Amino acid sequence: MAKITMPVSNDFCPQCLYLYGTYKENGDPNYGLFCWATYCWDEGLKFVACIGQDKLTRDRIRAEGVFSASIISEAMLGAADYCGTHPGYEFDKSGKMESEEGAVLHVPVPKDGPWTFELQVDKTLPLDDKNKSEIYICSIRNVLAEECLAGESDFEERLRQAAPVISVSTKYFPVRPVSLGDWGSMG
Repeated sequence: MAKITMPVSNDFCPQCLYLYGTYKENGDPNYGLFCWATYCWDEGLKFVACIGQDKLTRDRIRAEGVFSASIISEAMLGAADYCGTHPGYEFDKSGKMESEEGAVLHVPVPKDGPWTFELQVDKTLPLDDKNKSEIYICSIRNVLAEECLAGESDFEERLRQAAPVISVSTKYFPVRPVSLGDWGSMG
């Protein structure tokens, strides 16, 4: 099949959506919707997050060095979308998501979040000279999950129950798990 050159975009770059939680200076929870996240290995599994513009969430991560990252479920998408499209500098988003305190770190956790990482920033990598873009490499200090997601068996069913949402381009999509096989079983 013929190939053509395309403009740079995030088309065909599926990303899991996360709601990052921090506390504002007054103690109210603040959430932002992000998808520029991944994982790495550095003496254990680490969470890697990138924030590339002025955001209240970024300012609070800089100030406190901790935040939560919650998988967005289909049920949470409306409130999460609001948190992602309304700047924390201008809007009070604390009432959009019912919160509780993290179990290990002082971070807000959405009560309806199926899977939440409590994160402590280990390393910050600046990406630009204007101090706007940064990558955070974080220790996962705790995982809070709905009880039904615990265990090792029937991962596809647990994934269906969590109902995570991904983003591709500028659209949201559900995850409809149908396993294509296990690592090492395809060749």
